[in-house]
Amino acid sequence: MSHRSLIVLPDDTIQPLLTAMAQAQHSVRIKMFIFSEPLLVAAVIAASKRGVHVRVMLNPARGNGAELNQETFHDLEQAGVDVRDANPAFKVSHEKSMVIDDHVAFIQTLNWAPRHLSKTRDYAITTTHTKEVFEIIDCFESDWMRNEFNPGETAHLIWCRGNGRARIARFIDEAKHTLFLQNDRYQDLIIIERLIRAANRGVKVHIMSPPPHTLKKDKLVEGIGGLRVMHDVGIKIHEHQHLELHAKMLLADYERAIIGSINLTTGSFDERRELAIELKDEHVIERLQLIVHDDWKHSRPLDLSDRGIYKDLENIAEEGSEKLALNFEPKNKKDKS
Repeated sequence: MSHRSLIVLPDDTIQPLLTAMAQAQHSVRIKMFIFSEPLLVAAVIAASKRGVHVRVMLNPARGNGAELNQETFHDLEQAGVDVRDANPAFKVSHEKSMVIDDHVAFIQTLNWAPRHLSKTRDYAITTTHTKEVFEIIDCFESDWMRNEFNPGETAHLIWCRGNGRARIARFIDEAKHTLFLQNDRYQDLIIIERLIRAANRGVKVHIMSPPPHTLKKDKLVEGIGGLRVMHDVGIKIHEHQHLELHAKMLLADYERAIIGSINLTTGSFDERRELAIELKDEHVIERLQLIVHDDWKHSRPLDLSDRGIYKDLENIAEEGSEKLALNFEPKNKKDKS
């Protein structure tokens, strides 16, 4: 019988991924934005050496051109693993997925990096639903061969480029009572508009976000602007006090959720390869609800006042923060308290 399950990081540790790799018998397909965790590199190599057909696609660079995954690429290649760069048709391949034996797929928010396995709030969904598994396989094979992948309007999963913005906008539009979001970027105007409309029709919207200083310099204006506009219409915006936030998750009415790699940015929707899944499985939603409530309990409101933003950005070079036209300047720059 087909099923889905939820993995929560760092609570569930790296073990579910290692166990899945160890149990692979025939094939493994991996697509990853950042892959640097030594235990997972070793697990991939071990699977290949015992005769499993392992193929790995790694994103070669960040959006700013900084190289990624060169060491892991070399280690896998030297060990005989079939590895290649992600599809160059995309500015960035941000998808984080794995398929084992054409039977079970992992749809993840986390990179396979030590930090994302121990210090960040992240999630993964496993699914054995055949149509979902084979949709991921079809995309992998298309990207591997540098062919176009178009799942069409009847796609079971959420893809970028593709149906991502429309599916997430509709998810928000259909919320009736509550919305909880965990994401590290809130910059796409369509999604911000939908969240504001939800709040205006009485939906209680709770947003968790990293603090502003985590934004790239060229994204400060739209990133902080989006948070402040939502805050000004009464949307609660918090940061986690103990964990770094890297998850990309939406939970509506304690009945439906979206989990995957998609940041709520124009670039993610229009320029990147991304993957997410929408689900209603009761046992998954119940656990997700507990996690989200505990995270909210251990969070605090983001100070989005001019003073608060200035203090948060005080260590960022002026060419980034000065664009915000903040109406606050400490009288004594040596004393910014």
